[in-house]
Amino acid sequence: MSTPTDSGVVRVALLGCGTVGSQVVRLMHEHADDLAARASARLELVGIAVRDTAAERAPWVPRELLTDDAEALVRSADVVVELIGGIGPVRHLVLAALDGGASVVTGNKALLAAHGPEVHGAAKRSGADLYYEAAVAGAVPVVYGLRESLAGDNVNAVLGIVNGTTNYILDEMATKGLSFEEALAEAQELGYAEADPTADVDGHDAAAKAAILASLAFHTRVGIEDVPVTGIRDVTAEDMAEAREAGMVIKLLAVARRVTDNGTRGISVRVHPALVPATHPLAAVHGAFNAVLVEAEAAGRLMFYGQGAGGAPTASAVLGDLVAAASHKVHGGNAPRESTYAALPLLDPEHTPARTQVEIRLVDRPGTLSAVAGIYGRNGVSIESVRQTGTGADDARVTIVSHRSTEAALARTVAELSEDLRVHEVVSVMRVEGV
Repeated sequence: MSTPTDSGVVRVALLGCGTVGSQVVRLMHEHADDLAARASARLELVGIAVRDTAAERAPWVPRELLTDDAEALVRSADVVVELIGGIGPVRHLVLAALDGGASVVTGNKALLAAHGPEVHGAAKRSGADLYYEAAVAGAVPVVYGLRESLAGDNVNAVLGIVNGTTNYILDEMATKGLSFEEALAEAQELGYAEADPTADVDGHDAAAKAAILASLAFHTRVGIEDVPVTGIRDVTAEDMAEAREAGMVIKLLAVARRVTDNGTRGISVRVHPALVPATHPLAAVHGAFNAVLVEAEAAGRLMFYGQGAGGAPTASAVLGDLVAAASHKVHGGNAPRESTYAALPLLDPEHTPARTQVEIRLVDRPGTLSAVAGIYGRNGVSIESVRQTGTGADDARVTIVSHRSTEAALARTVAELSEDLRVHEVVSVMRVEGV
């Protein structure tokens, strides 16, 4: 249990002073009295660890608190706020803080997704708190919702738009008809995308968040290596137009579900672009916003929505965790510990259920569609709808949506379509979610 302090002061060390860290400093100063009242102690910022103490900083950042000795700073604090990101030396600093009894507030999804058991274990051994609301969706309180508000319920599925960069890009493609490259360039110009956008557009950032969400939702340890990922680089303007014709939008989703395979109950977790009906709540999430839809047994469908990035919104989540950790330092008590009692197996993606939309170009002759339907039937995949979207000389463009089937059966179907002489081209294959 966190050791109560009698001094009326909780010493706070800040690791990192970038976009989010500088906003944490500002808000700690501007709302010092309110934060003290809520935590029952004054929150004293005792140091800010940065790589370059001479670099230019926001005017409200006290330069006398800057230090490049992060290890010494960690040893001097009651609560350590880690906003450096990455794994490398940060892992050592976070473990050192927890081992020393300091509580940790972090927004580091990469660290938690890669080394969650180690970090949670260190917090449990020392009795320190570990809070990480800012690690998943910025200001959106989905970690609290899953970890505490839904602790008495059974979660069946989590679908989330958890990366603002990719949502902005896809939204611009959908609304303005831009290509992926054009929308990415616009996102970079506006500061929504990094110069190297790999982590975002290839889905790795969303995969780390999916691992955290699945771990919380299903009381099972899920690491980033457990999450199959498909990014958005191959989504085209033509895909967007086809989705619009079908009454759909394309979103990059983190999807985690309870599933049953041959009587075995387990979970499926993955990140991929997916078609979502225009009437679905996630379809209305525009720009760089985030949203997570939770389907629970008793509570039903819940939607968590808001700004998933940015200095002030993310700092809000950090400060909420900081107040909770500081309050425990004053009164005793702990944040909820890692819950892994369920230990559900992660089922092979090939055996998990999915629905797909396959767009093909094929010979426009009698009997061709019947042959295509036969390919689906031979592979045990039921067809929900067939739509012909365009024709040319001896050429038809057909869109086929399947009922739910296994990933393996759907993959076999697409492979056989690709080899059939009547099919000129398999134009695109995309999963369908939210129906």
